[in-house]
Amino acid sequence: MTATQTRPRTTAGRRPPGNRPPRTFEQANRRLKWAMLAPALGFVGLMIVFPLLFTLNLGFTDAFGAVNADKSWIGLQNFQDALADSRRFWPAAQRTVVFTVGAVLIETVLGLALAMLMRKAFRGMRWVRTILIIPLLTTPVAIGILWLLILDPTNGIANHLLESVGLPPQEFLGSVSQSLPTLMLIDVWQWTPMMTLLLLAGLSTLPEEPEEAAKVDGADAWQRFRHVVLPMLWPTLMTALVLRSVDALKTFDILYATKGPGGGSDFEAETLNVYAYGLTFDYQEYGLASAVLVLFTLFIIGVVVLLRRRAGKKEA
Repeated sequence: MTATQTRPRTTAGRRPPGNRPPRTFEQANRRLKWAMLAPALGFVGLMIVFPLLFTLNLGFTDAFGAVNADKSWIGLQNFQDALADSRRFWPAAQRTVVFTVGAVLIETVLGLALAMLMRKAFRGMRWVRTILIIPLLTTPVAIGILWLLILDPTNGIANHLLESVGLPPQEFLGSVSQSLPTLMLIDVWQWTPMMTLLLLAGLSTLPEEPEEAAKVDGADAWQRFRHVVLPMLWPTLMTALVLRSVDALKTFDILYATKGPGGGSDFEAETLNVYAYGLTFDYQEYGLASAVLVLFTLFIIGVVVLLRRRAGKKEA
């Protein structure tokens, strides 16, 4: 080999310049999946983002009388007015928290108890599950009217049953002090089946070996539930709790169907949803109503973050 000659470079195993490696089946499938999902995701995103931005924009204006009427930018004034309103806003926020915590707590306890009872197959289990989902199939407005008839102080069957066992009749939804607890019980009647079915689905996925080992070691039923079943069920329980809490915070149909505008004559059942609805459609204060809804949305996000953090700490 002469000094001027150079050793030829090998190109074996090297990619030709400008050429890309062939796509694998997984890569092509992934691209196709996102291409098929893109239109739906874009539509859903638009339907979520636009109302949020529009409501947020109204919250910084003095919109009144009509959404498309002339309005001026007033900054944080609506938010300050809402947070300074101790007559309607803060009582409504308190009722929202009381209603949500009370209803969801009872629904979780009852749902978990029913799920544990239905964990093992028994005769007629299919009929029990069918009966359980009946409240979920009924519209909230129909449920509200149904319970108005049942709880009517004069002609309702509830007071007739109370009198038949020697108890005094109650005013139920006609009472300022009893309205909110009664509405909580109606919510419990409607949504406990959902908690039961969610937790029952979670229980059906748990392995049986840990519980059987604890039983062999002499643990009783309560100890097995507390130290074996509940820790394994915790992720499902927290997921069901988050879903139900968010849904309970947004409750409107039953409250409005049973108590009407303002949650009653003394605002005894007025939650933030009912309050914002009244500001919008009864008083046409669109700017202030939008500010209330933005604050309510931030509150819901805070609740979800708090519950998820608690669930994460428990799992860790």
